[in-house]
Amino acid sequence: MLGLTRELIAARIARELKDGDYVNLGIGIPTMVADFIPNDVEIVFHSENGILKYGPIVEDPEKMDAELVNAGAQPVSLLPGACFFHQADSFAMVRGGHIDVCVLGGLQVSELGDLANWMIPERGVGNIGGAMDMVTGGNRVIVAMEHTQPNGEPRLVRECTYPLTAKGVVNTVVTNLAYIEVTPQGLVLKEVAPGVSPEDVQKVTEARLIIPTDIKEMNL
Repeated sequence: MLGLTRELIAARIARELKDGDYVNLGIGIPTMVADFIPNDVEIVFHSENGILKYGPIVEDPEKMDAELVNAGAQPVSLLPGACFFHQADSFAMVRGGHIDVCVLGGLQVSELGDLANWMIPERGVGNIGGAMDMVTGGNRVIVAMEHTQPNGEPRLVRECTYPLTAKGVVNTVVTNLAYIEVTPQGLVLKEVAPGVSPEDVQKVTEARLIIPTDIKEMNL
């Protein structure tokens, strides 16, 4: 029951972005989202280290610029109209509510939409970075992650046991198994990956899922 690859998780999230959206992408799976934006859709990607309107990650070593990187230190391309600014200005955009969507990785998401994504306690290290600012900036928060931990433990839980990034901030979760919306009533299973049943998803989810009768298979 592998479900989607990391690339397909990113591709499904790319379909959530609307023409003209200002979007911040976290490290890991979220950075791949920029690779799946259709040519006829204009998304303004924001990087907290001070770039606006960058494009896909640059894979060709001959085309990389070591000084042109996103907040995860990955080399990025620039789109027409791109600009640079101080990191303080970048966070002013975030804290002022000027980013429409942020896509972040996750370690745990609770049934109330609490997010833990910066520290694994048993390792004793972590770096919250700009995540706390991103998720409290009044924007839509989409979490991209594998449905379970490497050891099989659920990431969608009744209550987070890892240190929190913020409480009640997650709107949508996309995993290798499912597309889930966070609502006041709980976690609603809206779509399942091809070859995966709602029962399969619930088996590896600690939190109770609300399963509508009109659940769909992911359209990728």
